Amino acid sequence: MIRIAVLGGGSWGTTLADMLCRKGFEVGLWVREKELVKEISVKRENTWYLPGIKLSDRLFVSSEAGQVLKGSDYILVVIPCQFMRGVLESLRDIFPQNPVTICASKGVELATLKPQSSVINEALAGKNPRYAVLSGPSFAGEVSRRLPTAVSLGCEDIDLGRLLQDIMSTDFFRVYANPDYRGVELGGALKNIMAVAAGISDGLEFGLDARAALITRGLVEMSRFGVALGGRERTFMGLSGMGDLVLTCTGDLSRNRQVGLALGRGKTLADILAESKTVAEGVKTTESVYRLSQKLGVEMPITEQVYSVLFENKDPRSAVEELMTRELKIEQ
Repeated sequence: MIRIAVLGGGSWGTTLADMLCRKGFEVGLWVREKELVKEISVKRENTWYLPGIKLSDRLFVSSEAGQVLKGSDYILVVIPCQFMRGVLESLRDIFPQNPVTICASKGVELATLKPQSSVINEALAGKNPRYAVLSGPSFAGEVSRRLPTAVSLGCEDIDLGRLLQDIMSTDFFRVYANPDYRGVELGGALKNIMAVAAGISDGLEFGLDARAALITRGLVEMSRFGVALGGRERTFMGLSGMGDLVLTCTGDLSRNRQVGLALGRGKTLADILAESKTVAEGVKTTESVYRLSQKLGVEMPITEQVYSVLFENKDPRSAVEELMTRELKIEQ
């Protein structure tokens, strides 16, 4: 029997754990909050992050990471990007050797400006982790209701990638393997910035034309940055790039789009974050990607304007207007 450990009891971690458990695998879900563990164990529901979804009776839930990791063949990491290094370092001693780690979180670490693959490799130093990343257009609320979804699984080891593709796929959750793990992980991170931008535009009621322009030029910006960090341009035309970008820029279930909408309607970032129970990775990712793009000399006009709105109190209307009045260029 294949045993899978899922680290992270948010909406996405809970959804993936339940999905894999219902596929017939032995699955353990690590949740830090003991009161949430008790609730899930008794009610078979995660009302904090996934209310209304009945979880499998077979799903094992614990706040003791050692119980969840023990004997695991695969480890699914669903810890928010900015907390991932600290959590994995604290658990490193109980990790198995050569663990297959599948990252299902999105972002670029702010403290080091490094992508998730580097963070996991460094946090689990000495354990020689084998890395894969799951990313693509997927809302936890829809996957948990078994609605048709397709995503990418990035893994440099082609044979391992195909094995994980088979493990993760179901009759409603279709997984495409891609050896360009760097492109897959960056696509999932960068689209959150563009979702904030699209939300700002919609919050200002700038219309569908403006949103379409932001999505299209945002994809160019994502590709440019991804290639600079070793990703393949064509990866950004796939599910973890264009697919995830379209979903998060247009779907109201997107936390990052909701942040942008609120900003466009006049709320402050501090008030928005104070009212939110869930993490909008796009906020911190905007800061880290902006800083890294400046360091690398990569042109990212949309990211620059979103950064100014989030961290320099720039008026959102002025930010969009500046994008529209930049020097005219030939489309490449």
